[in-house]
Amino acid sequence: MKKNNKYLFYALFLCIPLVFTACGKNKADELPLGEVNEVPAEPEVVTESEEVVEEPEEEGLPIIEDREVVNGKMQSYLTGQWIDEKIATRRPLAVMIPNNTPAMPQYGLSKAGIIYEAPVEGRITRLMAIFEDYDELDHIGPVRSSRDYYIYVAMGYEAIYCNWGLARPYVEELINRDTVQNISAAVVGIHNPSDEAFGRISRPGYATEFTGYLFMDGLNKAIERHEYETQYDENYVPQFTFIADDNRAEYAENDDVTLIYPGGKENNAGGYGAYNPYFEYNSSDKLYYRFQDDKEQIDEYNKEQLAVSNVVLQYCHGEVRDEKDYLAFGVHGEGEALIFTNGKVIEGTWKRYDGDNTPAKFYDKDDNEIIFNQGKTWICNIWKEYGEFVEYE
Repeated sequence: MKKNNKYLFYALFLCIPLVFTACGKNKADELPLGEVNEVPAEPEVVTESEEVVEEPEEEGLPIIEDREVVNGKMQSYLTGQWIDEKIATRRPLAVMIPNNTPAMPQYGLSKAGIIYEAPVEGRITRLMAIFEDYDELDHIGPVRSSRDYYIYVAMGYEAIYCNWGLARPYVEELINRDTVQNISAAVVGIHNPSDEAFGRISRPGYATEFTGYLFMDGLNKAIERHEYETQYDENYVPQFTFIADDNRAEYAENDDVTLIYPGGKENNAGGYGAYNPYFEYNSSDKLYYRFQDDKEQIDEYNKEQLAVSNVVLQYCHGEVRDEKDYLAFGVHGEGEALIFTNGKVIEGTWKRYDGDNTPAKFYDKDDNEIIFNQGKTWICNIWKEYGEFVEYE
């Protein structure tokens, strides 16, 4: 079993730019202008043993580069898989979904291309599901309230942000900006609500807060009323670089990993402990299956266990804001990351320096961008100060 505690590596990584800035061109190496006294070179004698043979350069993994439309389909920016062009080119939804036991089961999560998970108050996690392919769904949910760090992440996908719940004290100013196109229920702190997009479903035995859902018909009406742009803009930057069709990013030299515990197997710290979530890799279909509360995490929509092709642990600095335990996380800048794909673990970093409208990108130890296998991805925001409790085996 391995525990992740690599903050020394992180500190060294931050020093690298200082080293690079010290490098420059030596003036003694420059050729002077004007007259040059040429010295005849002695003929070079090359023996058979001295003959230089150039080694062929190692070719990188083939990746998806330019998206082309073929028979009305193109490859998704979220998963790399072929989907209808109209779905692949429209802005996705980012929907806030509770992840605690009183909310289970959730409806529609298996249709999300990316699931982002982060701690909230009370040391539980909340999900933000990024949907591009939601036309088959009548509703999604239940839907809960926002936190500002989720909004900043959603902006990196150019997503329309959907939530239902109190917008104060830390979200109100941000969510009401013109740059955050949101679909929000009418609650305190929301200046331009979209009540037509939300409704309740009877769930006997459930608290009212877990009965509110986002309905697709009302959503589309709200988007039209707000006159939100529905297509990616020309500056859109996809988060992941995917392996090309008919290929596999195997990472054969990396360590095998079958089980991933974001909060640790026993300690369950840093906001991942209340319901003991973990992922288990299945080598037969090359998917990571999600478990919580010691049982399979099931989507009520299709009665199937949630499964993804890639799991990312993104380490972010976190702080407790107040006596109510509201949290703050740094989702810009850079930090450590663990990427799990094809049953392997890749130790690396994440970087996000180009503003709110670009996502975090992931790199290996040599600063090469990680090539992801096609399919869905689950990103766990790891509270860096509790990062020592992460385990995998």
